Amino acid sequence: MLAEVGLAALALAFGAAIYAAVVSLIGSRRQSTALIASARNAALLTFPLLLLAAGALLAGLISQQYQIAYVWQVSNPSTPLFFRITALWGSQQGSLLFWCLLMSLFAFIALLVNWRSYARLMPYVIAYTMITLAFFVGLSLFLENPFARYWIVPDASSPNGLVVSTVFIPPNAVAPDASRLADTARGLNPLLRHFGMIIHPPMLYLGFVGFVIPFAFAMAALASGDLSTNWIKATRRWTLVAWLFLSLGLLLGGRWAYDVLGWGGYWGWDPVENAAFIPWLVGTAFLHSVMIQEKRGMLKVWNMVLVIFTFSAVIFGTFATRSGLIDSVHSFAQSEIGAPMFIFWAVVTLISVILILYRRGRGELKSEHAFAGILSRESLFVLNNVVFVALALVIFWGSFGAPIVSELFMSTDITLGPDYFYTVTVPLFIAMYILMGVAPLSAWGAVSARALGRALIVPLALTLVGLILFILSGVTSPGALFGYSIVMLAGFVAIYEIYRGVVSRRRVTGENYLRAVQSIFSRNRRRYGGFIVHLGITVIGLGVIGSTLFQQETQQTLALGQTLGIGGYEMRFDGVDTGQVAEDGRLMDIANVTVIRDGRELASLRPRHDVFPAAEGQTAMVMNIPGAHSTLENDFYVLLVGVQPDGRVTFKVYINPLINLVWWGGIILIIGTLVSSWPSQKEPASERMKSRRGKAAPAGAAA
Repeated sequence: MLAEVGLAALALAFGAAIYAAVVSLIGSRRQSTALIASARNAALLTFPLLLLAAGALLAGLISQQYQIAYVWQVSNPSTPLFFRITALWGSQQGSLLFWCLLMSLFAFIALLVNWRSYARLMPYVIAYTMITLAFFVGLSLFLENPFARYWIVPDASSPNGLVVSTVFIPPNAVAPDASRLADTARGLNPLLRHFGMIIHPPMLYLGFVGFVIPFAFAMAALASGDLSTNWIKATRRWTLVAWLFLSLGLLLGGRWAYDVLGWGGYWGWDPVENAAFIPWLVGTAFLHSVMIQEKRGMLKVWNMVLVIFTFSAVIFGTFATRSGLIDSVHSFAQSEIGAPMFIFWAVVTLISVILILYRRGRGELKSEHAFAGILSRESLFVLNNVVFVALALVIFWGSFGAPIVSELFMSTDITLGPDYFYTVTVPLFIAMYILMGVAPLSAWGAVSARALGRALIVPLALTLVGLILFILSGVTSPGALFGYSIVMLAGFVAIYEIYRGVVSRRRVTGENYLRAVQSIFSRNRRRYGGFIVHLGITVIGLGVIGSTLFQQETQQTLALGQTLGIGGYEMRFDGVDTGQVAEDGRLMDIANVTVIRDGRELASLRPRHDVFPAAEGQTAMVMNIPGAHSTLENDFYVLLVGVQPDGRVTFKVYINPLINLVWWGGIILIIGTLVSSWPSQKEPASERMKSRRGKAAPAGAAA
């Protein structure tokens, strides 16, 4: 019954999306408010229908309906309830349905929130969102249906019949034995049984589908001819929300890799990691670039290109990870959806480019101002955009371009490894941090080098102090000191600008420091929240430099009671527990070690091997779960490599300096994004009058 309910809801959602897309376009052409309203109602209906479909699949997972093929593939009787729920997005069919549900949710909210304010754009917003939704629901309905069930059909070659997986009941079919299905159910992929990986996919999906809304509004502006800043105002917070979720997804993915994959790092330039990183880079460029259009009426064509590039990167990344184009621990198995997704990506991108060229040819995307100079804020923002787009392009080439071209035209399989990415991205990241430090101190319009230099004095002095502290701590590498200095400059500029805003506020109103901080953030959340984001990226940069350039590692085999030394630490082997059985049936070998520094025992760690027994038709999977002792200074990270027959154990140990700054910087970035996306409080008239009568202009006004 659950399969029939889910299938019917999925089919109705597909029909509603098609109806909404077609009728909205007809209603716009005929200027019929009734037709447009009907299309809106159909679009709104897709969310409850897809919620019903997802709920039916979730109910099947919870109630162990193994006759549903998807339930059999991603769960078994020993799977805990929590993992049954999260198995909804644990494989191709379920994750595609979950993707559709989230996309319909975003469209549902956008149509409710923006309906009255942007009436001219809404018919085309409905059309673009529903065409996209209909395509993905169609993939789920016709190619990757999560409601297919197992049936036994008569077969001349098999006396017991043949087990098939189909959406509809075949002729003369009977249901297989339920207990047999339960005994052979596969269960969730062990790599996904980690909190970070459980939350990581939904965050990425929310980020990906969130960018559909800015794209739809941009295309609506091109289609309707309303090329004012209305579409930007309608989508600024949508873009921030999508960017926030994508940032969360990337951070959680890095943490999952660090905790589960057992190689001592968190970013390996894996193609699927890069498939999510590319739209993040272009989306970041778009967030900066739209401010220029809002403030100066410039870069109208460029902003359209960026929003299309972001959406295109989302669709291509989804295609790459779900089509079998790339091989990765993150990707789904090869399936039939590859060709349709590629065609959809190519057609949507082509139509979008044609629309931009059409409006540009009519002169409707002309800039209202010219660039005033290389040091103006708009010029520095454009340079910043160039850096982000260049990063996206070189990462795309290394992840997809070179492997695809080499296979198509040279019949060879070329994979570009981390060395390529470090070579091409490090100079661009350096430029990014320099611009992140300089651009906030500039001003819109013309600005002199002397004025910019004066604004840099305090941040440069603070950077010098920080550099001295690094040298005193033992850092002598010129490359590391240079990297630390440019990253710190960006962070100190953010702190200094917040400080200048607070001082200016106190000078005008006489408020205390705490009240002044609250005031500047409540009245200009976008600006000061952006500085918190910059501060978070600075902290991440410090963590990346430390953990990349100064990582230490060693591998040794120890007998009971023996120690190894690395980076001022000692590690003592205290014993090993083999053959332990967990609640979910996996076998564990657990080593017990003690971390010692300066003669003092700091922590007891238990790195382990997890061996997941093989299901029918599969091989056993082994996972290497590390133990880690974390401090502000570094992580002591130990892996159990192997247990010898004589009781000796081989360990691999890493010292990862400053690695926790990567996670803490991510938290700061998230806080800054939340602050930026929250509506700013209107300045009371009395406060505005005070500001006008004040003796001095705000110190941070120029920036």
